[in-house]
Amino acid sequence: MPDTDQPAASLPPSRRRNEIITFLVLAFGIWPIVAVGVVGAYGFLVWMFQIIFGPPGPPAH
Repeated sequence: MPDTDQPAASLPPSRRRNEIITFLVLAFGIWPIVAVGVVGAYGFLVWMFQIIFGPPGPPAH
């Protein structure tokens, strides 16, 4: 198991570089795609719900 008690400055340069690359891929690649997917899925769910049950608001007289 890796020792996680080491400060970041004492990590070997190759491991530190790998961690920075991993962070950048997650922060600017994967998480934005996941966020767009979640918002899109929620919008699709609301759209389908309104197609089946009608739009929100008071009932028509």
